[in-house]
Amino acid sequence: MDWLYERQARIEDRLAKRHLNVGEMVLYDVSSSYFEGRACPLGKLGYSRDGQKNLPQIVYGLLCDKHGRPVSIEVFSGETHDDKTLPAQVRKVKDRFGLARVTVVTDRGMVTKANIETLTRTEGVSWITALKAPTIKKLVRDGIFQPSLFDEQNLGEITDVNEFPGERLIVCRNPLVGAQRARKRTLLLDATEQELAAIKTRVDKGTLLGSAQIGLAVGPALKRFHVKKHFDIHISDMEFTYQRKQEQIDTEAALDGFYILRTNHTAAEVPAGDVVRTYKNLEQAERAFRSLKGPDLQIRPIHHHLENRVRSHVFICMLAYYLTWHLKAAWKPLLFTDENRPENDDPVAKAVRSPEAETKARTKQTTDGSTAHSYQTLLSELATQTRNRTRLAGRTDTFEKLTQPTALQAQALKLTTNAPVVIK
Repeated sequence: MDWLYERQARIEDRLAKRHLNVGEMVLYDVSSSYFEGRACPLGKLGYSRDGQKNLPQIVYGLLCDKHGRPVSIEVFSGETHDDKTLPAQVRKVKDRFGLARVTVVTDRGMVTKANIETLTRTEGVSWITALKAPTIKKLVRDGIFQPSLFDEQNLGEITDVNEFPGERLIVCRNPLVGAQRARKRTLLLDATEQELAAIKTRVDKGTLLGSAQIGLAVGPALKRFHVKKHFDIHISDMEFTYQRKQEQIDTEAALDGFYILRTNHTAAEVPAGDVVRTYKNLEQAERAFRSLKGPDLQIRPIHHHLENRVRSHVFICMLAYYLTWHLKAAWKPLLFTDENRPENDDPVAKAVRSPEAETKARTKQTTDGSTAHSYQTLLSELATQTRNRTRLAGRTDTFEKLTQPTALQAQALKLTTNAPVVIK
């Protein structure tokens, strides 16, 4: 691991040279994993994405090319905020990888005012990201963004020369997401109201008295479903009342399904539809994190004590995902993966699968009639091929021989050795 750590920068430079070109769009996202032990200085308490709030963690930022292929990964101490990791990646792309022009595509949580200034000052760097919900609400209050104008369309552009000079704001409306959020909000409000009603019944019956005791009961009920902001609460020693803030709820509901992207690319450089498609590519980085944390690569938990070995552990997992990415791309004919995913004319709408992929999912068979596999089941099938060491009776010499591959194993081997990786 020490040997690998010393060569990490060199390996990443070669990956960048192979997969990143001048003007390339680079995907960047951040995740974290919990840490076992207290000795490593990288392990700190922070916002846990693993639900392990009482354990230290590390934060790591992953750089991918536009297809989601990993190029570089960097480890930060566990208390580091996501936005603090971005400047280091900009310097890496410009100085180490030597890209004169590059577009950084990153999540809304990464882009602060300071980071935008850093990106603006760095020559040749453009960006595509999204606005946070409070900023969208401010645009509505200021009259710059009017949701009612998008009742008949789901894509448009607005400008705010005061807050976002030199930038394009691209408004997207997804009705399916909006309906889903509305249903979820209703369920959460109803569930919270049900608990509050039970508490009110106890207060009215006189079995729960005193503002302190009532407050102790009400607090967890409001926090359980995270909709405290939507209720007006009044507590006294003998009384408890509540009501929904309906006007506030309606204001929030009006923005259901809306998100706004921001970029400094001109419309001539990147049309609005391509900005949306590019931002959606961040899903590829999120898919990488799911694979890193899954049963195949198992980046967590981390048991190393030395800082450099923690970094090597994470880098090994990235290299393993690099191999996984290429294997999945080569084995598409054997997997449920959509080999010819069509490009949706509407960039905001939900992605659709090709008829061939639908047939695979329905019949559980590939186009040649063989059984379709997930990546995990295919690996299980390949694991049955063994290398046997044989020694003849009365002899000391030995020889090794592979078992005869099955048709599936032979086809998988052929795809990985002969077929080029086609990106679609």
